[in-house]
Parts: sequence; C-alpha cells; structure tokens
Amino acid sequence: SSKEGFGSVEKVVLLTFVSAVILMAVLGNLLVMVAVCRDRQLRKIKTNYFIVSLAFADLLVSVLVMPFGAIELVQDVWIYGEMFCLVRTSLDVLLTTASIFHLCCISLDRYYAICCQPLVYRNKMTPLRVAVLLAGCWAIPVLISFLPIMQGWNNIGITDLERTSKPRLGQDLHVIEKRKFHQNSNSTYCIFMVNKPYAITCSVVAFYIPFLLMVLAYWRIYVTAKEHAHQIQMLQRAGAPAEGRPPSADQHSTHRMRTETKAAKTLCVIMGCFCLCWAPFFVTNVVDPFADYSVPGQVWTAFLWLGYINSGLNPFLYAFLNKSFRRAFLIILCCDDERYRRPCVAGQTVPCSTTTVNGSTHVLRDAVECGGQWESQCHPPATSPLVAAQPSDT
Repeated sequence: SSKEGFGSVEKVVLLTFVSAVILMAVLGNLLVMVAVCRDRQLRKIKTNYFIVSLAFADLLVSVLVMPFGAIELVQDVWIYGEMFCLVRTSLDVLLTTASIFHLCCISLDRYYAICCQPLVYRNKMTPLRVAVLLAGCWAIPVLISFLPIMQGWNNIGITDLERTSKPRLGQDLHVIEKRKFHQNSNSTYCIFMVNKPYAITCSVVAFYIPFLLMVLAYWRIYVTAKEHAHQIQMLQRAGAPAEGRPPSADQHSTHRMRTETKAAKTLCVIMGCFCLCWAPFFVTNVVDPFADYSVPGQVWTAFLWLGYINSGLNPFLYAFLNKSFRRAFLIILCCDDERYRRPCVAGQTVPCSTTTVNGSTHVLRDAVECGGQWESQCHPPATSPLVAAQPSDT
C-alpha cells in the first residue's frame, strides 16, 4: 500500500461496502421500475409515476456516478482525466438533486391526497401537472449542474485565491491544486470545490427548499393521520347500536386505525433517513467555503457516500413498505407464481364502512384481483385516499 493510501484489508472492506451499496441500489430500483411496468393496478396510482421516475434517477446514480467514485476511493487516484471529472461531477449533482426533487414531489402528492378533499386532489394532480412536475424534477437540476460546472462558474474566485492566510499548508499552490494533487503519493483526485455564491445557491435549491417542503407536508400528513385514528378510536369507544352496523365494521375500523398509525410512523422513518443521509453533506457544503476550505477530504467522502446510500434506501422506503408493491415484487421474483396473486372468489363480499376525513365522509371499500382486473366490491364512488396514498399499505 502507498504511504497515504489504504492497506489491503482496508481496501477489501471499502470495496465490499461500496459494492453492497451499488448492488442494493441497482437491484432495488430496477425491481421498482419493472413492478410498475408490469402491474396495471400500480400504474393507476399517480404517486407511483413519481416513484418510478425516482427509481430511474437513483438507478442512474448507482450506474453512472457511484462506480467511478468507488474506483477513486479504493485506488486513491483519479485516472479518467479532467474533462471526464467535470462530466462525472455534473452527473453527480444532476442525478442526486433530481432524486431529492422527486422525494419532495412525492411528499406534496401525498399531502394533496390525504390532507385535502378528494375533489381538490383530482384537480391539483391532473396528468398534465404530474408531467410538468416530473419535467421540473429533471430540468431544474440541469441549471445547477452541467451549466455552471462545465462553464467553471463554481470555481470563480477560488482559482486566484492564494493560501497566504494558511502558511502551514504552503503558499505555492492554489486551493484547488492543493486538493487535486497529493504530493506524498503523487496522486490526482477528482475534486469539486465551490465558491460561496454557488455553495449557497446550489444547497438552497437542491436541499433546503425541498427539505422544508417535505417537513411541512409530512408533518401535516402525520397530524391528519393521527386525528383520523383518534376519530375512529372515539367512535369505537362511544359505540353504536349493534343493529346499526355490520359485525365486521369494528374489525375494519380497527384495521384502518392500525394501518394509518403505522403509516404515520413510516413517514417519520422516511424523513429521518432523508435527513441522516443528506443533511451532513449539504451543511458541510455551505460551511466549507466560509471556513477557508478546511474540511478534510475524508469527511467530504464520508458525507458524499452517506448521500449515495439514500439512493439505495429509497426503494425500501417508498416501495418495499407498500403491500401492493411487495406483492408485485414476489410475483416477479417467483416467476408469476399464482400463490402471490389475490384470490378471486365468486360472490365474495367485502364489508364497507364510512369514515370522516377533514369533515367529509368517504366510503371505505376493498378490491379483489380477478384475472388481472381489479373489481371493487362496493359501489359508492368516493374513496378515502388516506390509506391508498400511504407508503405502508398493510
């Protein structure tokens, strides 16, 4: 091993870790995309279009960005030249920002589905608006990735900055050259340094604004789910005349209360994972230019890969926790095994009940799958979106 590089054991551990992250991201996101493409019922849910586009962005991160970062991390050198370094960095910023934007759109979609009246959701989330949001998730990141990076706008003011204020680091090299070239190991690195305006603009657009919107949306969803569960609980405690409702109504209400409580907890897990994965990187991204670029390279690498891990976690958080997705995954992995399809029993009846969300009454209805077709067992048209739009549909 080199004097400044990793030893053999460290390289094996690093290679195993990054390979596991890449493999998890590739397989998980591919499975999500195939499941939606094959399952007609999943394609009917508008939220799933955001999930598929999110999976595609995360798949590109794991295929176009992570492998080159892993090679540089393990070999302790960048061997692909300066131009490809710029392209790889631009792809990194583009795809990770697109991934975060999709997470934000999913939170807003669920907010309108759960916290607003059903008619409001249908008016807000039309197919055209869904397409516009998806286009924005890909177009806006281009404005903060390829355009400024390839033009070198992120380096303005840095290339001419001498290290006169830090004599212990040497005055012979500029800031960028100091990080790009390692004198002891004769290694070059693909580094990405940003000036103060770019650091603030990029971080605010790519993380802080989406983060704020996600917090507000999921907090509102959490409160609504808790209120709904409380309403059901109060109705159960108050009790109703036995002849006024079917025997299965209590069981159905209890099931919904458990489902919505679990869904609210899942939202907390989603926000926790998102913050844990991306907050350290974007906080450091803003602090570093104001701290004379003194953050160690090892810290940057650790925080960056922590963000990459989020691309592997997203399929589990947004798809694997959903009952319909899990069934679709089992069908794919088990080669269309009929055991994992919903049984269709002639004359099967499914109990219906009503609930109130945001002051409006919704009919709860279940559906069964018959030969690939989903048929509702209750005929009233209104359906509560609370469970349908949640990531945990159990």
